[in-house]
Amino acid sequence: MKKSILGIKVGMTQIFTEEGLVIPVTVIQAGPCTVVQKKTLDNDGYEALKVGFIDTTEKKLNKPDKGQFGKVKVQPKRYLRELKVPESQSYEIGQTIKVSDMFQNGDRVDISGISKGKGFQGNIKRHGQKGGPGTHGSMYHRRPGSMGSNTNPARVFKGKKLPGHMGLDKVTVQNLDVVRVDEEKNVLLIRGAVPGPKGGLLVIKGTVKV
Repeated sequence: MKKSILGIKVGMTQIFTEEGLVIPVTVIQAGPCTVVQKKTLDNDGYEALKVGFIDTTEKKLNKPDKGQFGKVKVQPKRYLRELKVPESQSYEIGQTIKVSDMFQNGDRVDISGISKGKGFQGNIKRHGQKGGPGTHGSMYHRRPGSMGSNTNPARVFKGKKLPGHMGLDKVTVQNLDVVRVDEEKNVLLIRGAVPGPKGGLLVIKGTVKV
């Protein structure tokens, strides 16, 4: 099992090394997370922890979540996710997981998030296709073009690149460097960009690429 924790994307900035090199980094508020439920082999067939992240009020919870937090007497949380972490059975319900418990400077991580939604887009933006001639009255600039079907097959094959909804997909960026871990503020500095907008929920896991 890989180490993992939940986080919120704060934004991007840059830091400088002792040699004067600039490093672009993404700032992530990683944890603290609270253990809400333990999944066991006997009851669930696998081992994992259900953790809560970011305090909220009971008024904003739905009925299943109210029941979940009512059983364990834990401050209601905005996000609930299952994480498979090493030695998960050693954690107790109500215990806090901090970023320093999971990651150190120099670690490599995989980060998953929901990409920015871009609405309905055409082929050029959505799939990077080339546009038509821009001059000489071509009247064909950004349209998708012929579908290629005739009497046979008389249909458009599934998977054809066409205009449609773009974004709001789960995206994972692998093998990112942990530049710095701030234990006091529970902040991670990750080299490069990570998916999603500012304020978006992220799942940070130890990389699968060794």
